[in-house]
Amino acid sequence: MEYNSENIQPDANRFRLVKFFAYASFGILIISSFILSMVISQRATKVLMNTHENDALLIAENLNHQVFHYFVIPVTQRYGAISLREREQSDLMDKIVRTTIHSFNIEKVNIYDIKKGQIAYSTDKDQIGLTGRGGMGYVTALEGKHSSRLISREPAIFGTWFMDLAKEKKLRTFIPFKAEPPYSYIGILGVFELTQDLTREYESIVKFRYLTFGVSLAVMALIFLALLLVVRKAEHILRRRAHEQKLLEDQLNQAERLAVLGEMVAGVSHEIKTPLGIIRSTAEFLGEKQASDQIQKKLSNIIIEESGRLNDIVTDFLDFARPQVPNLQDCHLEEIINKNLSFLGPELDKKSVIVNNGNLNGRSFTIEADPELLYRAFLNIFINAIQSMKDGGNINIRIEEEKEDYRVEIQDTGPGIRKENLKKIFNPFFTTKEKGSGLGLSIVKKIIEGHRGAIWIEGEEEVGTRVFVTLPRKK
Repeated sequence: MEYNSENIQPDANRFRLVKFFAYASFGILIISSFILSMVISQRATKVLMNTHENDALLIAENLNHQVFHYFVIPVTQRYGAISLREREQSDLMDKIVRTTIHSFNIEKVNIYDIKKGQIAYSTDKDQIGLTGRGGMGYVTALEGKHSSRLISREPAIFGTWFMDLAKEKKLRTFIPFKAEPPYSYIGILGVFELTQDLTREYESIVKFRYLTFGVSLAVMALIFLALLLVVRKAEHILRRRAHEQKLLEDQLNQAERLAVLGEMVAGVSHEIKTPLGIIRSTAEFLGEKQASDQIQKKLSNIIIEESGRLNDIVTDFLDFARPQVPNLQDCHLEEIINKNLSFLGPELDKKSVIVNNGNLNGRSFTIEADPELLYRAFLNIFINAIQSMKDGGNINIRIEEEKEDYRVEIQDTGPGIRKENLKKIFNPFFTTKEKGSGLGLSIVKKIIEGHRGAIWIEGEEEVGTRVFVTLPRKK
């Protein structure tokens, strides 16, 4: 039967879309984590710069005061002019500057001479006399404003972005050097340049950036995995639902076909049984007449035998077609099986079949069932086992107690069943015998399932066959 998946396709498309959203969400989450870590890092960098810029301003304010009052005024009064080329003035300036910045995170101090535009003093002696080193920071300071800029000794591959590989990070702050009261009217005397080494602090920010990104990525990955598990579970459920629906459709179609077939078989069988009975009784009558010769008696016996076999087949058709509604009552499973074995005793002896049912001795298995229907079901199973062992053999019977059921295992030592036939063994009209309707096991299955039980068969060629029947225990 072709499986129609029209009802499942919308759900499949829906879950396929969910799966796409899961992967897309993971990509978005990674990008979001990257952006989040960068925003936090940039914010931390800005806070770091503002903090150290404020420190530089406080130091510069103190430096402005110290240099103006303890260098500019005394030197001007004593020498009439400031000339840092003079060793005495240079040493005094160096002493004041170093004393002021002592214990602060100041790597270098430059003081610019605004008249010449060159560095008049520096804690780094090699830079004294250099010009054009201030840039826009120097220009801004000449306008009376301060400014700061973060610089790198080696430019990073990605600038100040994620993978910042610069070996040094320094903050250069330019502050105007102003005259203080009562000489404020003089205005700007020069420009201070304070350099702070922020390499260690910036490395901490970069590590924090990586940590933020790593933690965010780990959290997002866990969320993605959880979402992926949900999607996988949903897909599994969807496939299972599709399989279950296919089975239900197969069962429904099979039930519809069997219902039509059953109605037809019931009608035909009913019409056949009456004339078949007349044929049998007539053959018996002719065979019993004294005037009958041997040939007539032989033909009569053939008619009786074949009509009996045909009657059995028609009976199987009727049993299969009509509903098997069990008349439930308390009964004992071991008694039903032993009754079958007693009835089949002569046949078992004839075929040299030995029955091992020691597992049943002295035990009682109470169930609520129709003993007549179960008798017929087990009789069919035992007859199949006996017929499979043409040269004798063993039948082993065991009953095991499970949580809510009794499980009956009937094993024979016959030739077994081919693997390809195991799936078809309960199909109506399927048989491997030369004579038979192929309805026996189908009727057995209907009877067992009518008692809320189950039946299945396991077997291999040249090994034997095992029939399992489960029936609910009496509560």
